[in-house]
Amino acid sequence: MTEGRSCPLAYRYRPQDLCAQPEVVAEEVVYVIGGLYGNPLALTEIERMAAAEQAAGRRVRLVFNGDFNWFNASDELFRDINQRVLRHTVSLGNVEYELANPSPGAGCGCAYPEFVDQAVVARSNRIMTRLQALASGHPDLQARLAAQPRYRCFIFGGLKILVVHGDPQSLAGWGLAHEAFEAGNNEELADWFAATGADVIASTHTCLPVLWSGAVAGRERIVVNNGSAGMGNLVADGRGLITRIAGTAPASGAIAGHHLAGVEVSLVPVAFDLEAWLGQFDTLWPAGSPAAESYRQRIREGTQLAAGGLRFGAAT
Repeated sequence: MTEGRSCPLAYRYRPQDLCAQPEVVAEEVVYVIGGLYGNPLALTEIERMAAAEQAAGRRVRLVFNGDFNWFNASDELFRDINQRVLRHTVSLGNVEYELANPSPGAGCGCAYPEFVDQAVVARSNRIMTRLQALASGHPDLQARLAAQPRYRCFIFGGLKILVVHGDPQSLAGWGLAHEAFEAGNNEELADWFAATGADVIASTHTCLPVLWSGAVAGRERIVVNNGSAGMGNLVADGRGLITRIAGTAPASGAIAGHHLAGVEVSLVPVAFDLEAWLGQFDTLWPAGSPAAESYRQRIREGTQLAAGGLRFGAAT
């Protein structure tokens, strides 16, 4: 196993098992929050957004689908992030899996494909080593993380919503990555939708956002990948993104969205205090540290992806 490029067998699952027992959602709005990456200010803003929805009469369920830890490399911040997140609906990312159940030789458990530079992989492994040492001092939180599932499935508005971290075959799969859609490598989508029966698949893990729609077996389906809730996703834009699923469109500001059978699936920005977060980040991960080398520029400046470039298929 190549550390950071391969993943343990425990990450694997069968697509046909993922929605065998879906949970009916009673709330009017679901936020799917992937890739918080230990950013407490992004979490505070998401909590504020949910409170505003609730003040308008819409109950909100927060669903964290993994990698809510990463930059929170202090005892205080580690406890703060995990205690706040674990009040809500949670499924594991590879980061949480490796914090709760360290796998020899897995490194970060990211299953990075070959197009990711080896220096990035090595830095991610070093970040994970530091976090694992920190997590070992919080066995109560490790136990709570270990008890969480690897995926979730919901019935919302008559639709079946599958929430995964990677893809429908692996916790750290890259089959729903922006790069896979860009290259046209999404032949497995039809099989995954057929096996799961899902109408919407919501993912994260691969760091760039995606909104895809298309007909599968005579029915329109959606794939949505929010990229990262805790750092910038688009060009010259430091805001995070979350997936909002509701019977109504967001009041304002959605980056992209698609309507399916009375349900709105939207990518909504998380406008946290970027300067305050950079101050905390620089204290935890100063210049030359693996997180600073891999992520600081993205946190400050966003990515090279334009908003129009995240749409695929018939998504509008």
